Amino acid sequence: HYVGIGSQVEVEKDGQKMSFTIVGSTEADPVNKKISHESPLGQALINHKVDDEVEVKLPNGIAKYKILLIK
Repeated sequence: HYVGIGSQVEVEKDGQKMSFTIVGSTEADPVNKKISHESPLGQALINHKVDDEVEVKLPNGIAKYKILLIK
């Protein structure tokens, strides 16, 4: 099972767990945990599976996220 548009994804970063829904760019609503598949995090998560670790390039460095759950 891989992350795609419409997937609910739980990730862990620096010991903190967070959940997102991957949506199309027109539906993106970060306040409500809906992130675009075109965002840096969305692009990093797409086509990955549980237990994968992805790196996201951010303005202040690189963040590592581990995929815990995909629904």
